Amino acid sequence: MEVSSLKKLEQMEFSLDSVTDLSSSSVSSSSPAVATFSCVDGVTELRFLQSDPTLCFNFDLASAQLFKLGPVHFICVSDSSSSSEEKSFSQGVNIKFKNDKDSKDFCDSFEEWKKDAVVQGSSVQNGTVSTKKSKFDNKIEASSAKMYFRYYGQLLHQQNMLQDYVRTGTYYAAVMENRSDFAGRVVVDVGAGSGILSMFAAQAGAKHVYAVEASEMAEYARKLIAGNPLFAERITVIKGKVEDIELPEKADILISEPMGTLLVNERMLESYVIARDRFMSPKGKMFPTVGRIHMAPFSDEFLFIEMANKALFWQQQNYYGVDLTPLYGSAHQGYFSQPVVDAFDPRVLVAPPMFHMIDFTQMKEEDFYEIDIPLKFTASMCTRLHGLACWFDVLFDGSTVQRWLTTAPGAPTTHWYQIRCVLSQPLYVMAGQEITGRLHLIAHSAQSYTIDLTLSAKMWGPGASQGGILQSSTCKFDLKEPYYRMSQPQAYPVAQEPSLQLQPELNTQDIQTQNDELEEELLQQLPQNPSTQL
Repeated sequence: MEVSSLKKLEQMEFSLDSVTDLSSSSVSSSSPAVATFSCVDGVTELRFLQSDPTLCFNFDLASAQLFKLGPVHFICVSDSSSSSEEKSFSQGVNIKFKNDKDSKDFCDSFEEWKKDAVVQGSSVQNGTVSTKKSKFDNKIEASSAKMYFRYYGQLLHQQNMLQDYVRTGTYYAAVMENRSDFAGRVVVDVGAGSGILSMFAAQAGAKHVYAVEASEMAEYARKLIAGNPLFAERITVIKGKVEDIELPEKADILISEPMGTLLVNERMLESYVIARDRFMSPKGKMFPTVGRIHMAPFSDEFLFIEMANKALFWQQQNYYGVDLTPLYGSAHQGYFSQPVVDAFDPRVLVAPPMFHMIDFTQMKEEDFYEIDIPLKFTASMCTRLHGLACWFDVLFDGSTVQRWLTTAPGAPTTHWYQIRCVLSQPLYVMAGQEITGRLHLIAHSAQSYTIDLTLSAKMWGPGASQGGILQSSTCKFDLKEPYYRMSQPQAYPVAQEPSLQLQPELNTQDIQTQNDELEEELLQQLPQNPSTQL
């Protein structure tokens, strides 16, 4: 923050309705209270001033945290511990504003001054505030994070997820069927978005819910929750990343919707397990509890031709006098590096699926950096194999009911759809032939994964145990840049019915001419008897 803006903010005062010491049971003074920010000798402070000097409070902003309990009700605490594993608070105050505008202005100023305090590395009692980036910022590109939080900060994208009734309905059922897990418990909603899951938890009887949301959607969540007074008193929306924020108490339940395409896309599962390590009590529960990535080889000639035809544009040798063919190979490779996101007919699968399980209660953050899955299938038909199809499901392991949320082909379609990695060089397989390979996922800083896929067809029939690999095909994909085909499942009939009669194709330029000729011919063929019905 520039010095000029600091001076401007320093002159601002924020009127308060009351300020109460958290450690005191006495009622706050009715005299006017004022909050001011100041910067003296490089130390930024927040001061709460009242007419009685003994009721004034000073906070070093480098170690202060602000929690919103309601539209005009906040708690400000000061962290007195330098340990990242165990936090304690040296002092805290209850703050109440006169109106929403005063509280919003105060929050905006608090964030600016807080940011400046950390950047400057302000001195604290036990040392110096670190100026290094947070764990999230160290592994994620700033441009990717900005686009990510901007995307989820828009209501239209939240609506898209809320209108996925398979997703939303399954979460609601998982929570309400397991009320005993939520009743009287402290819940943390990781990546709360609109706050819908927080309100589900409150409906199930949660004692208090902390809805953590890093995007601008946090303000919409506050507004939505405030409009539902039955829940508002028990839900606190905290704007920030789970890697950075602090909570005043441990959670009994962690609830989140951290799944992306292929389960792991967007890398929010890492934040989910970080929240587990930071906020969840030892005997706490996670909703969802485990996830599974399902995989099976598929055959889809229509899709393969569609992908291959995209690059035909670059085979033109005279495009306004320019030969485009030098880029054909690169374009062809580029199209086949895109995983295809759509809903497909399960009959395209050529072998029974296998799955790779991820236990959210046990996985470490580092375990998500690289995921290696060996593949082994047995072909159930003779066909041309075009790639690997993937989908996922997650389990809500409640004390009363265990409920699965699935994105499988053939099940009701979700906004995740399914995903297919199409090989640029298909394989030919026979029924009973063994298919082996490897699915290797490597996380990158754009909040996604690079996928290396290898599929191989082994020798089959008599003596197959002594044989090796007959065919092998390898392709690399970027999960960050999929091809959103979004088509509904196509019908794949067992046998093609012959066409009854082939109609000659019409040139669109000749439609009007042929229509005029047809009209004239029909007029000539009209019967002379007017009573005759056509």
